[in-house]
Amino acid sequence: MLDSLSAGREAFARFAWADALAAFSDAERHAPLDPDDLQMMAAAAWWNGEIDEAVDAYERAHGLLVREGRRNEAATVALRLGELAVRRFSPAVGNGWLTRAERLLEGEAESSAHARLVALKGMLAFVLKGDMVGAMTLVDRSLEIARRLGVLDVESLSLALKGQILARQGRWAEGIAALDEASAAAAAGQIDPKAACDVYCQTISSCSALGDYRRAAEWIDEADRWMRKRSINGYRGVCRVHRAELKRLGGEWAEAESEARLACDELTSWRLLDGVGLAHYEIGEVRLGMGDLQGAEAAFATSHEYGHMPQPGLALLHLAQGDVKQAARSIAQALPAHLDRAAGTTDLLALANLLPAQVEIALASEDLVTARMAAEELASIAANYDSDAIRAAALAAQGAVALASGANSEAVSTLEGAWRLWRELDVPYQSARVRLLLGHARLAAGDEATAILELKAAKAVFERLGAARDLRLVSAVLDRGGAVDQRRVSKTFLFSDIVTSTELVRLIGDSSWNDLIAWHDRLLSSAPAWKLQSCADR
Repeated sequence: MLDSLSAGREAFARFAWADALAAFSDAERHAPLDPDDLQMMAAAAWWNGEIDEAVDAYERAHGLLVREGRRNEAATVALRLGELAVRRFSPAVGNGWLTRAERLLEGEAESSAHARLVALKGMLAFVLKGDMVGAMTLVDRSLEIARRLGVLDVESLSLALKGQILARQGRWAEGIAALDEASAAAAAGQIDPKAACDVYCQTISSCSALGDYRRAAEWIDEADRWMRKRSINGYRGVCRVHRAELKRLGGEWAEAESEARLACDELTSWRLLDGVGLAHYEIGEVRLGMGDLQGAEAAFATSHEYGHMPQPGLALLHLAQGDVKQAARSIAQALPAHLDRAAGTTDLLALANLLPAQVEIALASEDLVTARMAAEELASIAANYDSDAIRAAALAAQGAVALASGANSEAVSTLEGAWRLWRELDVPYQSARVRLLLGHARLAAGDEATAILELKAAKAVFERLGAARDLRLVSAVLDRGGAVDQRRVSKTFLFSDIVTSTELVRLIGDSSWNDLIAWHDRLLSSAPAWKLQSCADR
């Protein structure tokens, strides 16, 4: 037994999880393990993907610690069991363990377990309830205890969570500083592997939400290198989701979907189910971009099933399906009911992610008031952050509203600024969509030659990406002779944007489809000029 125990402890120290688990299991066949060895066995089992075995070992360690009167340590194990339960979507079990930990700590001198308890409460308040103010109060309390008692892993976790909350409240510089400090401790190997993985996840998520894609990519690579060195697999699924997002934004759609699907398998295997919804959301975004509306709908439904709000993708899917009213309802429900920056209750980064879709949907609904309000709010958020991605989205929204309002010169200059920022960020799909809009703005301003160049450039990107819906739209304009006449451009664009037109072609055949187009053109050409102008203004 002694040889097996020594081998297990030695393997655990060098991150050889399978060897450690085998050695501890062999030792336990000869005699019961003490609580400390059981905890190492549990951790080794978890990192090795033996989730049920890990939970069983933690539960046995907890029982022994309680019997031995080691209440603080028993509470720490209870918190670990509670977190595992929450992440596998067993909230009743998780709450039970959390309550158990609180009861064990009643009357006990303040210890690292108290810091862990408060930190976990802060995390749950933020992740499950979206209560940033309450979470910040708990985080500051956990930081104070952890620093006073020298509990570095809790301090790092709390710093990372505080950084994310600060960034989402608009205090992005303070937030990034806190995240960098926490991540440095993780990279230096100063905290335990589980805490380090959580810190990396918080940092990468925050950088991505801020639109700092290069910084996010650097931390993904660093986290992946760090995890490979320690034979850590489960948490790599979380990093893989973020890698999928960056690949999608970079125009590598096939690779993005492959990464997201692999992440689904990894996260499900390790029962980190809170990340599966985000992975399916990424799949939905890719499918939507490619024009596979059924695939997007299925992915967003699965994302919602796993507890992730699939927005703004779901609202934009409704728009692509032609249900403008449902799209407007969907995005409105996703937006916060009120905005109170002073109180710090609104997640500004989440709001910045939703507002561009509200602008697009409102313009499709001819609701210029809502579109303008959303664009102004997005511009206000962009002014609060040093983020080219948020700034680009805000300029694109303002340009779209200007074009819809007939302020053509303003639309051209604003949209050109948005396009240049997306191009510098190397986000081709967003860049091409803005360029398509810029082409229409130039047409409206009378610059037909340059407009054709913009439209052709957008078409080339859509072709490379496989963005079928967008490609049909821009091709419909270019195929009709470059859309020299502004009113004719508007007629063509409005008609080619009919939802399910591809399905209609399949039903009636190419010949009938061409007859339908000819009828459509004859109808518009015979309409009074003021009616054509009205269409163009829209």
